[in-house]
Amino acid sequence: MAIPKLRKEQEETIKVEKKETLKPILFEVAWEVCNQVGGIYTVIRSKVPSMVDEWGDNYCLIGPYFPQTAAIEFERQDHDDSVFSKAAQDLREQGLNVFYGRWLVTGNPRIILVDFNNILPTVDALKFNLWERHKISTINCEELVNKVIAFGEMIRKYVSHFVEIYAKKQECVAHFHEWMASTALIDLRKDKVPLATVFTTHATMLGRYIAGNVSDFYEQLPGYNWELEAKNYGIEAQAGIERQSAQLCHVLTTVSDVTAKECEVFFGRTCDIILPNGLNITRFAATHEFQNLHLKYKQKINQFVMGHFFQSYSWDLDNTIYFFTSGRYEFKNKGYDLTLEALKRLNFKIVQAGIDTTVVMFLITKNPVYSIDPQVLQSRAVMEEIRQTCESIEREIGEHLFYESASNEDPHLPDLNKFVSEYWQLRLRRTIQTWRTKTLPHTVTHLLKQPDDISDFFQKTNLMNHQQDRVKFVYHPDFISPTNPLFGLEYSQFVRGCHLGVFPSYYEPWGYTPLECVVRGIPTVTSDLSGFGDFMMQLMDDHENVGVYVVNRKDKNFDQAADQLANIMFKFVTMSRRERIMQRNKVENISDVFDWTNLRAYYDTAHDLALKKKSVGKN
Repeated sequence: MAIPKLRKEQEETIKVEKKETLKPILFEVAWEVCNQVGGIYTVIRSKVPSMVDEWGDNYCLIGPYFPQTAAIEFERQDHDDSVFSKAAQDLREQGLNVFYGRWLVTGNPRIILVDFNNILPTVDALKFNLWERHKISTINCEELVNKVIAFGEMIRKYVSHFVEIYAKKQECVAHFHEWMASTALIDLRKDKVPLATVFTTHATMLGRYIAGNVSDFYEQLPGYNWELEAKNYGIEAQAGIERQSAQLCHVLTTVSDVTAKECEVFFGRTCDIILPNGLNITRFAATHEFQNLHLKYKQKINQFVMGHFFQSYSWDLDNTIYFFTSGRYEFKNKGYDLTLEALKRLNFKIVQAGIDTTVVMFLITKNPVYSIDPQVLQSRAVMEEIRQTCESIEREIGEHLFYESASNEDPHLPDLNKFVSEYWQLRLRRTIQTWRTKTLPHTVTHLLKQPDDISDFFQKTNLMNHQQDRVKFVYHPDFISPTNPLFGLEYSQFVRGCHLGVFPSYYEPWGYTPLECVVRGIPTVTSDLSGFGDFMMQLMDDHENVGVYVVNRKDKNFDQAADQLANIMFKFVTMSRRERIMQRNKVENISDVFDWTNLRAYYDTAHDLALKKKSVGKN
């Protein structure tokens, strides 16, 4: 039967009632929420203010409850009347430790923390269900996998209860980061909970393992069998969870085009959207302020260098350039091997060219140590005694000089030596004699529990901080903090005090360390195999002109890449002071590009797409 057409007068009398729509709710779920254990913590925490601006109180994060971190970053609010708090209260009445409150970071977002320890005794049953429902094997898995599975079960219970009871008339999106949060995702999808899901892999498990163990990972990438490789590296459970999450989510995302290629091979699915990482950028009203901060913190680094090196020999600190690299200890993946080889070649270039510039290279990473080397601490302590003695002499001279100048008709500067008492002259002489040594400055600041690839490189190449070397090395196998007696700086302050960050990674899904340089006005080296480097090459053709140097590791072999990096660093060393200042201005000027207020749009697109796919019943 044909549907009759409406006459015009009939059309005018028909009223369409608008359906009331509520703004969706967004859950962001990660092992790193309120748990500082890696780069994802930086991603999520720095993004919070921008997410709160967009979602308001409809935004809630979910993470694991660990008492030590919760005591510092979490404010529990049991009497809040929000639906998030009510859902948490419901589960507590069931005997589950689920806590609602606010995350004590900029933006102060709602947060749910789940304590999975009370269900760990049932983890064998959960692992059986994981096999029965998803065919994911957890045989002989590490203890972390058990915790992740228990964590995921707590998330599943909370989110499914919330959607069922408190979001009957409201759309919900759940954004899961990495495999450590995503066992909940695959169960929620299997249970057909009406929820839009996004999964972000920040690095594939298989990619990280394989790249660190083979020399031609990217050349072989298309031919890898994910199941065979997962079994080979003993990560079947992790890889299985990761792959299932990628296949079952409504929207699959990753942080760079580099990682997206891995997703196609290891997950069997093309990424829907790339989500580049950003930071919460703080710009200064005065354009010169970041330059002043550079000078301020460089002076602090100068003090360390004097204490560490000048005991053996000295040089002109005004003609010294500070390089640094930092990150997890992954010798090949992080490009430490390439950096050291390039620095060896740089040292030769500077010596051959007869350039009177000294480069001090700081390698900041985390490796097992017993303690700070006592000799390093002793040298620092004696230098501080020299400083205090000099300050006492300065005060003594100042008092006598003022009296002499005011009372003497002779306008010439008097002999200052006569103003220093014999006590202080003798004390200064003895302290300096105690401090001086003929031994070479240490290349490693700590006592390593065992030699590693970095310390072995120094020995094999004889780069042991000889006086004639123009490149000096400071290997600091611990992360920098204000409580560290060697620097007394925050990591961010240390970065500002350096001249160049060097991060030519072989495997780097994104790369926060070069980005942290950019936003602090410090030129940096990255690689075209890092997400950040790839993004910069797509963003601007003249990236080198603004202080972001990209080493070609896709097309060049190790030797060629080392030459390129050595040439980049040599070019930087031979710049004038004015040129380096100009470059710091240029690199700081592009930092706004990486502000979350701009990059959040990628996340907005992912969440909108997930809602659309859910509404039409697509995977």
